[in-house]
Amino acid sequence: MRILRIEKGTTVDGPGFRTSIYIAGCRHQCPGCHNPSSWDFNAGEEMGLDELMDIIKEEEFDVTLTGGDPLYHPDEVTELTALIKEAGFSTWIYTGFTIEEIMADPTLMNVIKNCEAIVEGRFIEKLCDPDLLFRGSSNQRIIYTSTLF
Repeated sequence: MRILRIEKGTTVDGPGFRTSIYIAGCRHQCPGCHNPSSWDFNAGEEMGLDELMDIIKEEEFDVTLTGGDPLYHPDEVTELTALIKEAGFSTWIYTGFTIEEIMADPTLMNVIKNCEAIVEGRFIEKLCDPDLLFRGSSNQRIIYTSTLF
C-alpha cells in the first residue's frame, strides 16, 4: 500500500490521540479538497502491513485511515483493520463514499466491518464548516459501525 504520511499523536482525525495513516489514491477529487496531492495512487512510499503495524503498536494509539480514500484499497485495508482490531486498537476511516454506496457493495461492507466508525461522504466546498467535529462539510456523517453489523 502506498502511504503519503503518518501523523502520530494527532487529535483532529477522531476522538483522543490517534495514529493517522494517509493512504495514497482518490478518484472522488472533490473541489476544495484539503489534500489534493493525495489523489495520486502512485504518491508516497510503499509500506507493508507489518511495517504499519509496528508503528501502530509502538505509538499505542487508536488509528485513523484517511488519504486519499482508503476504500479504494479494499483488500489491504480489510487486512490492516483486522490486524489493528486484533492488536486491541480501534479504527476510524475517512471516505468519500456514502454509507448508501458502501452498503450496496459487499466488498466495501467487508472493509468497514472491523472499524469503530467511518466519516463518510464527499467533501462539498459550499457546505464547509470549520466548526464541525471531525468533518469538513455538513453533508458528511459519522457512522458507528455497531449500528450496521
